[in-house]
Parts: sequence; C-alpha cells; structure tokens
Amino acid sequence: MSDINSRIAERVSALRAARHLSLEALAERCNVSRSMLSLIERGESSATAVVLEKIATGLGVTLASLFDDPGAAPNPVSRAAERVPWKDPQSGYVRRNISPAFPSPIRIVEVEFPAGAKVAYETAAREAGVAQQIWVREGAIEITMGKVTHKLEAGDCLAMRLEAPVTFRNRTRRPAHYIVVLAS
Repeated sequence: MSDINSRIAERVSALRAARHLSLEALAERCNVSRSMLSLIERGESSATAVVLEKIATGLGVTLASLFDDPGAAPNPVSRAAERVPWKDPQSGYVRRNISPAFPSPIRIVEVEFPAGAKVAYETAAREAGVAQQIWVREGAIEITMGKVTHKLEAGDCLAMRLEAPVTFRNRTRRPAHYIVVLAS
C-alpha cells in the first residue's frame, strides 16, 4: 500500500467515523458503492479523482482534505520535501497539497495536468459553500462549470464557487500547471 493511499484510507475512515456514518450510509450519500468505499478505506484501491470528489462531497469536505495526513501535528510550515504527490489513475493528473497542517479556511493545491487530459467532477453544490480560485502558471486549460466554459492561459486566474458540476480539460499538446486556492 503506497503512502498516499494509506493516508487517503485513514482520512476517509476517520471522517466517516467522526460523522457516525456506516459504509452503507456514506455509499448512499455519495453514490459510490459500499464495496468501493471499503476498498478505499483499506487502502486496496487507487480511486480516481472523480470517485474521491464524490466521497468528499458525501462527507461534506473538500477533495483536498482527503489528502491530509491524519497523524500530522499542527504546523504552520509546509516543507516542499514533505509534500506527497498523488496521481489520478484515470487522467494522469498529479496533485500536491501545499498548505501546512494548520487550521485554516484556506487550502492551496498544486496541479500538473497532462496534455489531452480531462476530469469531470459530477458533484454540485456543497452544504458549506466553497470558493475556489485557479491560477494557471504554465500551459492552458479549459474549465466548464455548469454550462459556462472559461479558457485560461498562463497567468490567468478564475474565481468560482463549487455550485455545479465542473470539468477540467487540457486540449493542448503540452502539460499545464496550475494552483488551486480553496476557501470554505
């Protein structure tokens, strides 16, 4: 079991337990099968970003929070060497949580998005409103929220609320790198 899958497993299990949800109850809330949830909690499955987003929504948290180290002591500093990358097995995108293990309503995530990649998050509005800004550092991406598509190039920044399904696309032949800042 890889370190990141162990971390996700522990985090999902802890969040589910803290909310007093059975596997069945969480499966119903997030539209992910009980067996898949069980595999994820045991660290036996490399879930896709889309599945993890559904689970995060069912738990009432952001996707970024599923990558937190459950055993980390609060620390106001995040060291580059200690950041654990996670690769989506479906799209190949790589994400790293940049924010320190410190209580804050703001989260920073770095993403490397491969050429030709697409990720479509099906979930819509959340119980607690989440605002998100995406700052493209290199390359170009398209972000479709609901029926509105934004084409972003290096240096562009898009602000949005997570209130509708969102699709990220890289229609170019070059990878894109962007920073996501979330506030809840």
